Amino acid sequence: MAIQHSQDAVVKQRIIPHMNADHQDSIVRYLEHLLNVSSFLARNARIEDMTLDSITVRSSGKRYLIPLEPPMDSWRDARERLVRMDKDAIEALGRSDITVKEYKRPEGFLGVVFVTCAATFVAFCRKANFLPGSFLYEVVLKHVPWFASFCAKIQPVLFYTMVAIHVGEVIKMVNTRLRKHSVPVACRLWWMWVLSAFIEGFGAFKRFDAIVKAKTAEKETKKH
Repeated sequence: MAIQHSQDAVVKQRIIPHMNADHQDSIVRYLEHLLNVSSFLARNARIEDMTLDSITVRSSGKRYLIPLEPPMDSWRDARERLVRMDKDAIEALGRSDITVKEYKRPEGFLGVVFVTCAATFVAFCRKANFLPGSFLYEVVLKHVPWFASFCAKIQPVLFYTMVAIHVGEVIKMVNTRLRKHSVPVACRLWWMWVLSAFIEGFGAFKRFDAIVKAKTAEKETKKH
């Protein structure tokens, strides 16, 4: 009996660090699906303890108890149970089984698009940038006053149109990419993709989809 208890303790101590290190996205989904915890509050979920009939998870300063129904018969059931719980959560939450855990910066043509969009936002954020006395005018635009005048006239329409369009891009990124692929709300990675979507629009989607495509291909390869 003592030997079995010791073996169970060893298995348990392997499971918890493994889940926290390699499957933290699954723990987040457990909270979202089984306890209706918001994605924001569940974003930094970590398993504190686990028994044959429950999992204790801490996230955002609060402790949660996830019951295992029915309880496991032994620790040998843990892997299969945890995998099944995650599959159930993925289906119920409408998520993909591909989790995105990285950010890919814009390069090449997409890098040019990013810089161009960012520069346009900065330049057109206020009309004064196109009037005499501004840094932009004195360094560049004084040599083409007609263009400076044109930019000053269209500044309000262009700027607010860009903001409206790119806010829409952000909403699309959050709803169709970040949530679907289990990127925790308001984490550093989430903000990087959101800001990219706001600044450049389609380029961020192109890079995000490329990551998903690569991970999907890698997963399919491992199956064969």
